[in-house]
Amino acid sequence: MSKDIQYLTSEKFNELKKELEYLKADRRKEVAEHLEYAKKLGDLSENAEYHQAREEQAELEDRIGRLEQLLKNAVLAEAKGSDVVTVGSTVRIEKTGDNKSILYTIVGSEEADMSHGKISNLSPLGSALLGRKQGDTVKVSTPRGTTVYTVVVVK
Repeated sequence: MSKDIQYLTSEKFNELKKELEYLKADRRKEVAEHLEYAKKLGDLSENAEYHQAREEQAELEDRIGRLEQLLKNAVLAEAKGSDVVTVGSTVRIEKTGDNKSILYTIVGSEEADMSHGKISNLSPLGSALLGRKQGDTVKVSTPRGTTVYTVVVVK
């Protein structure tokens, strides 16, 4: 994983920290026990359970390493009540020619979830909104062409 800054809300940071603690304390023990059990089953070259346990251990260590790197490079992003869109801001935008407005929260890529109105600061729309103020318009290139949005509210 690259050493790029990863923006996280404090909730997501705490969630990932708890996951890391669980993986290091409890899950490592479970995998080690499974590995020891599989070793006792005999010939390791033809022992499918042993190979599965080794793969499980590798995946676990990979996830632990990824979480440690992520948390080490994390920057907590909280809305500061500014009128400028930043990571952590909640923004209401309106598509030109459409009377409906959409509410999004700008988050780091680790937290992005369109179904909950959370868009990544690295997405085309998220990056276009950064640094904008209420009343500004942004153009976003999409596969269907360029779409223009107006920033209605910044929270």
